[in-house]
Amino acid sequence: MLTSISSGRAPRRLLRVAAPLGLLASLSGCALDAVNPGPIKAEALNSPSALSSLVNGAGRDLAEALNWTSYTGGAASREIFPAGSTAAFGISVQQQNGKLTDDDGGTWWDYSQRARWTSEDAVTRIKTVLGTSSSSSATLAQALVWAGYSNRHLGENFCQGVINGGAPGPHTVYFERAETYFTEAIAVATAANNTALAQAATAGRASVRMLRNNPTGAATDAALVPSTFVYRMPYYQNELDQYNRIFWASANQPYRGHTVWNTYIETYRRATRDPRVPYDSSLTILVGDAAVGTLGRVRWYFQTKYPTLTSPINLSSGWEMRLIEAEAKLIANDLAGALTSINGRRTSLSLAPVTASSLTEAWAALKRERGIELWLEGRRLGDLRRWAALSRPGALDPKEEIPGRDLCFATPLSEKQTNINFPR
Repeated sequence: MLTSISSGRAPRRLLRVAAPLGLLASLSGCALDAVNPGPIKAEALNSPSALSSLVNGAGRDLAEALNWTSYTGGAASREIFPAGSTAAFGISVQQQNGKLTDDDGGTWWDYSQRARWTSEDAVTRIKTVLGTSSSSSATLAQALVWAGYSNRHLGENFCQGVINGGAPGPHTVYFERAETYFTEAIAVATAANNTALAQAATAGRASVRMLRNNPTGAATDAALVPSTFVYRMPYYQNELDQYNRIFWASANQPYRGHTVWNTYIETYRRATRDPRVPYDSSLTILVGDAAVGTLGRVRWYFQTKYPTLTSPINLSSGWEMRLIEAEAKLIANDLAGALTSINGRRTSLSLAPVTASSLTEAWAALKRERGIELWLEGRRLGDLRRWAALSRPGALDPKEEIPGRDLCFATPLSEKQTNINFPR
């Protein structure tokens, strides 16, 4: 076990190495299983034989962070609707109202900052241990990929940027760091002849460049990634923290904590049968596991995008790249080109193409299509925030709206009260 990291600060003496877990994204083609020997001094990890364990641990940290924010963020972005529980694997009353406040605990922040720190530390340590040979090391490429995705994760989900106990700044600092790590990962993975990692880094950089409002750079990267590409974060049934949290929170035994009822996904799926947003219902268990405010017990429709404890969550996909290309075209006022990029995926699924007679309608279609393609992947809050900041046209579905909701997780009180660089 590692020393606790309750903020963006680094542990001084101990580092995490992975518990038994083959945590490498599914296209990387190998396992990095490691056995946790318990707390060890950081200096003991300055060995080539320890590096894969460090990288594996960094990946697991990101998996845990994504697990928490994708579920709670899905509630705030109305990708799912509360179905009862407010504790354990439920959705708190504040979260039900779209509020992600600083007094709601620091779990989301702690896991996300830990993922960033351990991956960045792994990058530094690998370079120190391997020296010049690290420039063509697949192990370094993987650490760089984790560092890129960990920073993107923080930027998409958190309100402030805090690095290793420093002063709070804009959340965009994470995107800057992510792009740097992805750029280096592309070079190292290419030198290591690891196509999967090179494509994962390219796809990650494309998404970050769009988040940084660089549509030309984003589209250039996206064009290099085939539509069939997918890079996923795996989950495991070894222990509770390794379960896919979205599945487990609505698996009936013991929780029915959320539902697809009363979301735009419910309405859209009924009309189209789009396989990207699957859900189901029970003939015998009709409602969630507790009352939801003044609504009482609500209808229980359980998502089936993640049908098991071990269902992976996408980090990047080729179809997301097509939507990045579509968004870049909309920014350039290319309505016809944007619709072509949007409809490529729909055509492949035998779905009716979207149509739009104006750029505003096309923007609404693009926003909906990203919500469908990236449903429950921990990405929606980041999209909603950047579109609002840039005043992009195109309305959301009314069922996706929560009046006065937060579009990012607040920096928790635990950070504000212990970080001397926060204003007092």
